[in-house]
Amino acid sequence: MLSTILAFAVAIGVLVTFHEFGHYWVARRCGVKVLRFSIGFGRPLFSARWRGTEWSISPIPLGGYVKMLDEREMDVPAHERHLAFNAQPVSRRMAIVAAGPLANLLLAVLLYMALFMSGVNWIKPGVGSVQPGSPAAQAGLRGGEVIAAVNGEAVESWQDLRLALMEGLADRAITLTLSQPTTQQLTVPPAALAELEADNHGLARLGLSPARPLAEIAMVDANGAGARGGLQVGDRLLALDGQPLRGWEDFSRQVRQHPGQPLMLTVSRHGRELTLRLTPDSLAGPDGQRLGRLNVAPRQDEAWMNSLRMSRQDDPISALAHAVEKTWDTAWSSFSMIGRMVLGQLSMDNLSGPLMIADYAGQSARQGTQSYLEFMALISISLAVLNLLPIPVLDGGHLMYYTVELLRGRPVSERTMALGQRIGLAALLGLMTFALFNDIQRLVTG
Repeated sequence: MLSTILAFAVAIGVLVTFHEFGHYWVARRCGVKVLRFSIGFGRPLFSARWRGTEWSISPIPLGGYVKMLDEREMDVPAHERHLAFNAQPVSRRMAIVAAGPLANLLLAVLLYMALFMSGVNWIKPGVGSVQPGSPAAQAGLRGGEVIAAVNGEAVESWQDLRLALMEGLADRAITLTLSQPTTQQLTVPPAALAELEADNHGLARLGLSPARPLAEIAMVDANGAGARGGLQVGDRLLALDGQPLRGWEDFSRQVRQHPGQPLMLTVSRHGRELTLRLTPDSLAGPDGQRLGRLNVAPRQDEAWMNSLRMSRQDDPISALAHAVEKTWDTAWSSFSMIGRMVLGQLSMDNLSGPLMIADYAGQSARQGTQSYLEFMALISISLAVLNLLPIPVLDGGHLMYYTVELLRGRPVSERTMALGQRIGLAALLGLMTFALFNDIQRLVTG
């Protein structure tokens, strides 16, 4: 727990500092006087003055702010009016406001560049196993394939594949281009996608996994139905109820379909065949149906996973090019996902709040430096995208007002801006509440 909190605090501190420094740096170069640079909200825990600005750290770590001289918020002496934010031309005000999100995008580029220069590892989008009867199986996937593109968009890693499949689920259309074992195209039947939500649950039901489980037991929970039936680590699965098993997926599917019902399992143990009587526990599934469970796990095909592992180390120029491309693709995908949520094409259950972000921060930090820096780059891009949304109270809302001012030749009225601020604040609080609810639901359901 302590490591999760620390990882979250470091990530948010760096991202917010970069964001606010973007506002500060451009404001100073536009001739605007900056009164305070604060990381966090509330009464300052620490503050110091430097170059006419109060630099402070406050106890509520949910963001930060840069307070500039502004006639709309305070009395400004006549000799300093030219230093006020509101006295600047609209182009300068737009530059100052846009600088925060752009700083976060720049940070993502720098993080990705550092990763690519130091060397990155990833998993190719290889299909290790396919759930029998799943949409992936209906498309013709059997396991052992490597996917090169989804709906014409190239994918290089399993992370790329997940994002592309999520978009395909939202569009209710998925065509896979394979590079191995042969070059061909497979299309998931539209009817098989009709009931799948464009979320993690929908991705799981699609039936694809990079792992290739073998028909051999690697873990037996001492308190599970498998242990009560006599299963042991190392048992190789041969037949169920007299029918030969085609693999772990076949075994797992039949166990799920027989909750509380006895099954006769034939295994090979130390060269001898044994027949065990197993009765799967009956558990409630996600849709309310009963599912069988033995609480055992298979041995994974390590040779297959090793064949999917890739690595690359770039020179500085190539690293910069790849970093810019990665940042652009991720930002565009984030904008696309938000647009699909607004249009109702993507479930709002995909929204995550501070609890899940903190959880991801802790998980990535435990996985190593590469995972943690990738997490920070992704959250930095997400912060930039969120702030660029045309919602009053966010940077994007201010840019919207200034764009209108640029087109009309005069500022938006104070009354309109005040109304927009109230609407924007309500919308933002609503999104935060919904995201927090999603976080709590995920943590409770595991």
